[in-house]
Amino acid sequence: MNYPNQIKKEYHKNINYANRGMDLENIINEANLYYLENDIALIYKKPTPIGVVKVSYENNKQVITKAYFATESTLDYNGLYKGKYVEFDAKSTLSKTSFALNNVHPHQIKHIRNVIRHGGIVFLIISMNNYIYLLNGPDFISYIDNHTRKSIPYDYIKEYGYILEYNYNKGVNYLKYVDLIGGFKNEETNK
Repeated sequence: MNYPNQIKKEYHKNINYANRGMDLENIINEANLYYLENDIALIYKKPTPIGVVKVSYENNKQVITKAYFATESTLDYNGLYKGKYVEFDAKSTLSKTSFALNNVHPHQIKHIRNVIRHGGIVFLIISMNNYIYLLNGPDFISYIDNHTRKSIPYDYIKEYGYILEYNYNKGVNYLKYVDLIGGFKNEETNK
């Protein structure tokens, strides 16, 4: 930017991508609260398993000051819907053209395969290009098994995914599409 007297100033915006998925998680948490309060489903965010090494006390409260990841976590959310086990992960990407497969860790892919094999409903909720998509677990695994790319093209997500619409009172109604992929229908979730 040029100021009077030929003084030049540059502006650098510091961008922090560390919590870009938090907005998506907040929207999903709103939906889960709506489902819980209306007795539609029991879906919860799973805590990250940590082992505590050191604790300090501040204002009569324990504060974890040193910890480690106790085990590899599986997916972000799990619960019950219409008697079926449901599990999914929330992912955000800034890429406009593809979803990098390294966003999903190998142990998570293995876990997705296990949930499918045991008859559970599993999927990814992906925030991409200002849309939120639900990509069914079997479609995700099919892409991995039949392609050598290290990313899923956006066109594949558009073709096989379902666009989730945001509702101020309900968050994103992802159960509308769980009804479709799970093979059952419920008028309440499709409103």
